[in-house]
Amino acid sequence: MAIIECKNVCKNFGEKVALDHVSLEIPEGKIFGLLGPNGAGKTTLIRIINRITIPSDGEVWFDGRPITQSDVEKIGYMPEERGLYRKMKVGEQAMYLARLKGMSNHDAQQALKEWFVRFGIQDWWEKKVEELSKGMAQKLQFITTVVHKPALMILDEPFSGFDPVNAEIIRQEILRLRDEGATIILSTHNMESVEELCDNIALINKAHLVITGGVGEIRRKYGNNNVELVWTDADGRHTEVLPRETDGTSTLRMFLDKGVQVNSYKELMPRMNDIFIKLVTEGEE
Repeated sequence: MAIIECKNVCKNFGEKVALDHVSLEIPEGKIFGLLGPNGAGKTTLIRIINRITIPSDGEVWFDGRPITQSDVEKIGYMPEERGLYRKMKVGEQAMYLARLKGMSNHDAQQALKEWFVRFGIQDWWEKKVEELSKGMAQKLQFITTVVHKPALMILDEPFSGFDPVNAEIIRQEILRLRDEGATIILSTHNMESVEELCDNIALINKAHLVITGGVGEIRRKYGNNNVELVWTDADGRHTEVLPRETDGTSTLRMFLDKGVQVNSYKELMPRMNDIFIKLVTEGEE
């Protein structure tokens, strides 16, 4: 089932077309990568889903019906432009944002304390936001995005500002939230994260939807139908790229008949980064 359905969504800002008849479905309980170069229309689509702005034409449906303002409480949104009140204390700021999402004072405080302990930041509660480093502020922003357990979480470049250790902590939390039933829209330029985390993706370029589907399905579609064979013989370890046959049986038999040890036989699929560049470059041409 799709938690979000965009149906021929258009958005114009004067003469500028930001989105041109974009239709896509975001399946429930999955991590959905929203990809595209800068200025492609991703942020505009995210703001339409959040009802920050209204489409010029088309519809957005949430959980099987046209989205309403009350549905926004079921959405957690972490924009790329981080927005925290620098003069407020960390705990005060977190409580304020949690209450805005409909949490009671008691539930917000309890949930936030649990998140602060999980991230090892329980000593930050009385600090001012302006005292935090970029990475620390990013952790706070992430917590305030997910603390009310939204059905849909929209994370725009969630790894920006993190060192590798803290980026991995966030990756694991995203996977855990997905496994607990949340749907997550991940807007990022980090194609490695897309391959590691995303179940499905959509690529938007120049206001148009270029491609959407499962990550594995798309990688296979743009593959060159080759396989990598690794084997070991008396001269050592070897790697060879071969055209993939229907089942690969005859190729493997040929090498086994030579008395060599076959170490691996796998289909070669392009990286999402290569597919991204190919599709965006073709669109520019």
